[in-house]
Amino acid sequence: MAARGLGRCAGRLLGSLCGRSVQPVPQLRGVRAAPGAAGQPGSYQAQSAQAARDPAAFWGPLARDTLVWDTPYHTVWDCDFSSGKIGWFLGGQLNVSVNCLDQHVQKSPESVALIWERDEPGTEVRITYRELLETTCRLANMLKRHGIRRGDRVAIYMPVSPLAVAAMLACARIGAVHTVVFAGFSAESLAGRINDAKCKVVITFNQGLRGGRVVELKKIVDEAVKHCPTIQHVLVAHRTDNKVHMGHRDIPLEQEMAKEDPVCAPESMGSEDMLFLLYTSGSTGTPKGLVHTQAGYLLYAALTHRLVFDYRPGDVFGCVADIGWITGHSYVVYGPLCNGATSVLFESTPVYPDAGRYWETVQRLKINQFYGAPTAVRLLLKYGDSWVKKYDRSSLRTLGSVGEPINFEAWEWLHKVVGDSRCTLVDTWWQTETGGICIAPRPSEEGAEILPGMAMRPFFGIVPVLMDEKGNVVEGSNVSGALCLSQAWPGMARTIYGDHKRFMEAYFKPYPGHYFTGDGAYRTEGGYYQITGRMDDVINISGHRLGTAEIEDAMANHPAVPETAVIGYPHDIKGEVAFAFIVLKDNTGDTDAVLKELRSAVATKIAKYAVPDQIL
Repeated sequence: MAARGLGRCAGRLLGSLCGRSVQPVPQLRGVRAAPGAAGQPGSYQAQSAQAARDPAAFWGPLARDTLVWDTPYHTVWDCDFSSGKIGWFLGGQLNVSVNCLDQHVQKSPESVALIWERDEPGTEVRITYRELLETTCRLANMLKRHGIRRGDRVAIYMPVSPLAVAAMLACARIGAVHTVVFAGFSAESLAGRINDAKCKVVITFNQGLRGGRVVELKKIVDEAVKHCPTIQHVLVAHRTDNKVHMGHRDIPLEQEMAKEDPVCAPESMGSEDMLFLLYTSGSTGTPKGLVHTQAGYLLYAALTHRLVFDYRPGDVFGCVADIGWITGHSYVVYGPLCNGATSVLFESTPVYPDAGRYWETVQRLKINQFYGAPTAVRLLLKYGDSWVKKYDRSSLRTLGSVGEPINFEAWEWLHKVVGDSRCTLVDTWWQTETGGICIAPRPSEEGAEILPGMAMRPFFGIVPVLMDEKGNVVEGSNVSGALCLSQAWPGMARTIYGDHKRFMEAYFKPYPGHYFTGDGAYRTEGGYYQITGRMDDVINISGHRLGTAEIEDAMANHPAVPETAVIGYPHDIKGEVAFAFIVLKDNTGDTDAVLKELRSAVATKIAKYAVPDQIL
């Protein structure tokens, strides 16, 4: 089996590292009360009303009882959309990694935190909470030894893996800020994000494996860091046995981690200190680094994970998203681990080695909640039902959809074929900016109806309003408008890194006093919400948000192309794809060569998924 370190069978790295010089887990600081069903008495309607009417009374006790605090907070919230001031649980101090690891290690050290479903089928690796804590501490100590301090930024360019999760938690442990960059982005996209965040360190693998193909991650990082003056070290883990070039800045990760102590004292962080940066596309050319902070984000991720998916202790939670997106942050890492869940890390693709991969994994790992993108569902639907029915899916209780609106046909297939018409199906609406799920069919009153292809019910503390073109609130039912949220919630992004003015202009200026989502929505007779799509120049390709201006900019540098315009158009699998209109100079000879160069330019500047399907 071509694999080294974490990539080998039961995780040789973790196995060997975890056996040495282990010290007892210190007693946790702070107190933790046992949460109730939603941490609050009363029905969905009553709790929704309270969260909207009196946020302090709703969120205050939840934060106190759900999270482990070093210092209690004195103020539940202090928010003002007119100035873009957002603050939750002020005065409180805690450490996110303690909430995700230490508290569970103290109670149940050998319970499984992660099941790594590696690219090679049937070779899953289980990592306990104790192993994950020790790996996190070694990595945290290694970062400190290489000069990373509280507030420093660290780039993580890694596929879904236990080491990538440990890297995120190691940053959280020492108060560093991580920015995970999706490992499908080009060297140029990676460099842009590293430079904007002024990262000191990049953590990567020698190579990645996806769908049976090798991805040259280290080569991409080498190309990127040529243009990144702030990078001091590149930490290189090994996913395969293949040797890669190691330069003066490069450090072999597993080798150095083995020398470190498996205990690292957690940094006590203020509720509003930065936890991570995550870059997302806007309607203008450059991606924006959204800032998420500590306590509010963690509470919101944990609570939505528990209530939207009906998570119960002992469940195996299967979110197949990449950690490079917000879905992976909130529902692969932070939400499930804060709740002490077993979270599945899915490294492969839905069709490798065949179209039964998801369902074979569900059967083998006995997954209880399955959360994925409509794009994958539409793709698998075309392969027919037999790939699904071949496997036992009786462990499934909840199915979830994320990233884009799900069409009726895909919803029906997921519900009837995959879920045998017995699983709850939650179509979830949220964004990188919101930190966690905002509108979904659950939580709700017991047994309340679920309508196909509709997100339906606002989560606690989410107060949606629809606005018309003149900025007036649209009242009543069977109406459409711009979807805005009129009240702050704990999980929302606090600013755009280094550019609060852009944050205000994008989200709070269009409809003063409200957060503008950029999406349109329809409110039904029953008061439910259906998302109708983007209202700005952003398209959604396979659940990935991309500004049309970014694609235009990538093509505009070609000497034969004075003008470009990009729009989105419907695609039966990807949901939406880019369609580019270009103007060529009169003396352009080989048009085919120009088109090939344009496609290559987009792949190089952004990523392969951004390449226009058609260029006219």
